[in-house]
Amino acid sequence: MSKKQDVALPVIRRLPRYYRFLSYQLEEGRERISSAELSRKMGLTASQIRQDFNCFGGFGQQGYGYNIALLREKIGDILGLNKKINTILVGVGNMGRAIANKMNFESEGFNLSAIFDSNPDAFGKKYQGVEVLDFKTVEEYCQNNDVKAAIVCVPDSAAREVVETLINSGIKVFWNFTHFDILMEYKDNDIVVENVHMNDSLMILRYLSKDI
Repeated sequence: MSKKQDVALPVIRRLPRYYRFLSYQLEEGRERISSAELSRKMGLTASQIRQDFNCFGGFGQQGYGYNIALLREKIGDILGLNKKINTILVGVGNMGRAIANKMNFESEGFNLSAIFDSNPDAFGKKYQGVEVLDFKTVEEYCQNNDVKAAIVCVPDSAAREVVETLINSGIKVFWNFTHFDILMEYKDNDIVVENVHMNDSLMILRYLSKDI
Protein backbone atom coordinates (compact mmCIF):
# COMPACT_ATOMS: atom_id res chain seq x y z
CA MET A 1 0.00 0.00 0.00
CA SER A 2 1.34 3.41 -0.97
CA LYS A 3 1.89 6.29 1.43
CA LYS A 4 -1.00 8.10 -0.26
CA GLN A 5 -3.30 5.18 0.51
CA ASP A 6 -2.06 5.07 4.12
CA VAL A 7 -3.22 8.62 4.85
CA ALA A 8 -6.65 8.85 6.46
CA LEU A 9 -9.38 10.39 4.31
CA PRO A 10 -10.21 13.13 6.88
CA VAL A 11 -6.60 14.35 6.55
CA ILE A 12 -6.89 14.43 2.76
CA ARG A 13 -10.16 16.36 3.02
CA ARG A 14 -8.42 19.06 5.07
CA LEU A 15 -5.66 19.61 2.50
CA PRO A 16 -7.75 21.78 0.11
CA ARG A 17 -8.67 23.99 3.04
CA TYR A 18 -5.00 24.43 3.95
CA TYR A 19 -4.19 25.16 0.32
CA ARG A 20 -6.94 27.76 0.02
CA PHE A 21 -5.99 29.47 3.29
CA LEU A 22 -2.31 29.61 2.36
CA SER A 23 -3.25 31.11 -1.02
CA TYR A 24 -5.05 33.92 0.81
CA GLN A 25 -1.97 34.50 2.98
CA LEU A 26 0.26 34.77 -0.09
CA GLU A 27 -2.14 37.29 -1.63
CA GLU A 28 -1.71 39.38 1.52
CA GLY A 29 2.07 39.31 1.14
CA ARG A 30 2.79 36.94 4.03
CA GLU A 31 5.98 34.84 3.90
CA ARG A 32 5.75 32.55 6.92
CA ILE A 33 3.32 31.39 9.56
CA SER A 34 3.53 29.34 12.75
CA SER A 35 1.41 26.27 13.47
CA ALA A 36 -0.08 28.17 16.44
CA GLU A 37 -1.22 31.06 14.23
CA LEU A 38 -2.39 28.67 11.56
CA SER A 39 -4.45 26.82 14.14
CA ARG A 40 -6.09 29.99 15.46
CA LYS A 41 -7.04 31.21 12.03
CA MET A 42 -8.36 27.84 10.82
CA GLY A 43 -10.08 26.63 14.00
CA LEU A 44 -7.87 23.55 14.34
CA THR A 45 -5.39 22.64 17.06
CA ALA A 46 -1.69 23.15 16.40
CA SER A 47 -1.20 19.48 17.24
CA GLN A 48 -3.74 18.44 14.59
CA ILE A 49 -2.03 20.57 11.96
CA ARG A 50 1.39 19.13 12.78
CA GLN A 51 -0.03 15.60 12.69
CA ASP A 52 -1.63 16.26 9.31
CA PHE A 53 1.61 17.59 7.81
CA ASN A 54 3.68 14.81 9.40
CA CYS A 55 1.66 12.32 7.34
CA PHE A 56 3.66 13.68 4.40
CA GLY A 57 6.98 14.19 6.12
CA GLY A 58 6.39 17.51 7.87
CA PHE A 59 7.27 20.90 6.38
CA GLY A 60 7.99 23.26 9.28
CA GLN A 61 11.20 24.41 10.95
CA GLN A 62 11.58 24.65 14.72
CA GLY A 63 11.40 28.30 15.76
CA TYR A 64 10.52 29.46 12.24
CA GLY A 65 7.19 27.87 11.43
CA TYR A 66 6.17 27.32 7.84
CA ASN A 67 7.29 29.03 4.67
CA ILE A 68 3.87 29.80 3.19
CA ALA A 69 4.84 29.62 -0.48
CA LEU A 70 6.75 26.37 -0.01
CA LEU A 71 4.02 24.79 2.10
CA ARG A 72 1.37 25.72 -0.46
CA GLU A 73 3.51 24.26 -3.24
CA LYS A 74 4.04 21.02 -1.31
CA ILE A 75 0.32 20.65 -0.61
CA GLY A 76 -0.40 21.34 -4.27
CA ASP A 77 2.01 18.55 -5.22
CA ILE A 78 0.35 16.16 -2.76
CA LEU A 79 -3.08 16.97 -4.18
CA GLY A 80 -1.77 16.52 -7.73
CA LEU A 81 -2.69 20.05 -8.79
CA ASN A 82 0.45 20.45 -10.88
CA LYS A 83 -0.29 17.47 -13.13
CA LYS A 84 -3.41 18.02 -15.23
CA ILE A 85 -5.55 15.09 -16.34
CA ASN A 86 -7.89 15.25 -19.32
CA THR A 87 -11.50 15.50 -18.20
CA ILE A 88 -14.93 15.57 -19.80
CA LEU A 89 -18.24 16.88 -18.53
CA VAL A 90 -21.44 14.97 -19.34
CA GLY A 91 -24.76 16.81 -19.17
CA VAL A 92 -25.42 20.50 -19.76
CA GLY A 93 -28.58 20.95 -17.75
CA ASN A 94 -28.64 23.67 -15.10
CA MET A 95 -25.94 22.06 -12.95
CA GLY A 96 -23.71 21.11 -15.86
CA ARG A 97 -23.86 24.59 -17.36
CA ALA A 98 -23.06 26.20 -14.02
CA ILE A 99 -20.01 23.98 -13.56
CA ALA A 100 -18.86 24.44 -17.17
CA ASN A 101 -19.18 28.23 -16.90
CA LYS A 102 -17.80 28.88 -13.44
CA MET A 103 -15.19 26.26 -12.52
CA ASN A 104 -11.49 26.96 -12.97
CA PHE A 105 -10.47 23.40 -13.77
CA GLU A 106 -6.85 24.20 -14.60
CA SER A 107 -6.09 25.38 -11.06
CA GLU A 108 -7.57 22.20 -9.59
CA GLY A 109 -5.50 19.71 -11.61
CA PHE A 110 -7.98 19.00 -14.40
CA ASN A 111 -8.08 19.91 -18.08
CA LEU A 112 -11.67 20.13 -19.31
CA SER A 113 -11.22 19.02 -22.90
CA ALA A 114 -14.81 18.31 -24.01
CA ILE A 115 -18.45 18.47 -22.94
CA PHE A 116 -21.09 15.93 -23.95
CA ASP A 117 -24.86 15.85 -24.06
CA SER A 118 -27.57 13.82 -25.79
CA ASN A 119 -29.71 16.82 -26.76
CA PRO A 120 -29.00 17.93 -30.37
CA ASP A 121 -29.95 21.52 -29.42
CA ALA A 122 -26.86 21.63 -27.21
CA PHE A 123 -24.38 20.40 -29.83
CA GLY A 124 -21.85 23.00 -30.91
CA LYS A 125 -22.42 25.35 -27.99
CA LYS A 126 -19.31 26.37 -26.09
CA TYR A 127 -18.63 26.96 -22.40
CA GLN A 128 -15.32 28.66 -21.59
CA GLY A 129 -14.29 27.74 -25.12
CA VAL A 130 -15.09 24.03 -24.75
CA GLU A 131 -17.55 22.62 -27.28
CA VAL A 132 -20.55 20.39 -26.55
CA LEU A 133 -20.37 17.12 -28.51
CA ASP A 134 -22.80 14.28 -29.11
CA PHE A 135 -22.61 11.73 -26.29
CA LYS A 136 -22.78 8.98 -28.93
CA THR A 137 -19.16 9.85 -29.78
CA VAL A 138 -17.84 9.75 -26.21
CA GLU A 139 -16.12 6.36 -26.36
CA GLU A 140 -14.13 7.24 -29.45
CA TYR A 141 -13.26 10.65 -28.04
CA CYS A 142 -12.02 9.24 -24.72
CA GLN A 143 -9.90 6.60 -26.39
CA ASN A 144 -8.31 9.13 -28.77
CA ASN A 145 -7.66 11.84 -26.17
CA ASP A 146 -6.42 9.93 -23.11
CA VAL A 147 -9.36 11.04 -20.97
CA LYS A 148 -9.08 9.94 -17.33
CA ALA A 149 -11.92 11.74 -15.55
CA ALA A 150 -15.58 12.61 -16.01
CA ILE A 151 -17.95 15.05 -14.34
CA VAL A 152 -21.41 13.47 -14.40
CA CYS A 153 -24.34 15.93 -14.31
CA VAL A 154 -27.07 13.89 -15.98
CA PRO A 155 -30.56 13.09 -14.63
CA ASP A 156 -30.63 10.15 -12.22
CA SER A 157 -32.69 8.17 -14.71
CA ALA A 158 -29.82 8.28 -17.21
CA ALA A 159 -26.93 7.92 -14.77
CA ARG A 160 -26.49 4.14 -14.86
CA GLU A 161 -26.27 3.98 -18.66
CA VAL A 162 -23.99 7.02 -18.86
CA VAL A 163 -21.61 5.73 -16.19
CA GLU A 164 -21.44 2.29 -17.79
CA THR A 165 -20.53 3.89 -21.12
CA LEU A 166 -17.87 6.04 -19.46
CA ILE A 167 -16.32 3.09 -17.66
CA ASN A 168 -16.25 1.17 -20.93
CA SER A 169 -14.50 4.21 -22.39
CA GLY A 170 -11.69 3.91 -19.85
CA ILE A 171 -12.79 6.55 -17.34
CA LYS A 172 -11.47 5.84 -13.84
CA VAL A 173 -12.19 9.12 -12.02
CA PHE A 174 -15.70 10.46 -11.42
CA TRP A 175 -17.02 13.70 -9.96
CA ASN A 176 -20.57 12.52 -9.50
CA PHE A 177 -23.50 14.94 -9.17
CA THR A 178 -26.14 12.21 -9.49
CA HIS A 179 -27.63 9.96 -6.83
CA PHE A 180 -26.44 6.86 -8.66
CA ASP A 181 -24.02 4.94 -6.40
CA ILE A 182 -21.12 4.36 -8.78
CA LEU A 183 -18.85 2.67 -6.26
CA MET A 184 -21.55 0.25 -5.16
CA GLU A 185 -22.28 -0.81 -8.73
CA TYR A 186 -18.69 -0.86 -9.98
CA LYS A 187 -16.69 -1.62 -6.84
CA ASP A 188 -14.37 -4.04 -8.67
CA ASN A 189 -13.42 -1.61 -11.45
CA ASP A 190 -10.60 0.24 -9.63
CA ILE A 191 -12.31 3.61 -9.90
CA VAL A 192 -12.23 6.77 -7.80
CA VAL A 193 -15.44 8.67 -7.04
CA GLU A 194 -16.20 11.94 -5.28
CA ASN A 195 -19.96 12.29 -4.79
CA VAL A 196 -21.60 15.70 -4.50
CA HIS A 197 -25.05 15.44 -2.95
CA MET A 198 -26.37 18.94 -2.36
CA ASN A 199 -29.53 17.69 -0.67
CA ASP A 200 -27.40 15.86 1.90
CA SER A 201 -25.40 19.00 2.55
CA LEU A 202 -28.58 21.03 2.98
CA MET A 203 -30.00 18.47 5.43
CA ILE A 204 -26.80 18.60 7.48
CA LEU A 205 -27.04 22.37 7.53
CA ARG A 206 -30.61 22.09 8.76
CA TYR A 207 -29.55 19.67 11.51
CA LEU A 208 -26.84 22.06 12.67
CA SER A 209 -29.32 24.94 12.69
CA LYS A 210 -32.38 23.13 14.02
CA ASP A 211 -32.28 24.97 17.34
CA ILE A 212 -32.13 28.39 15.73
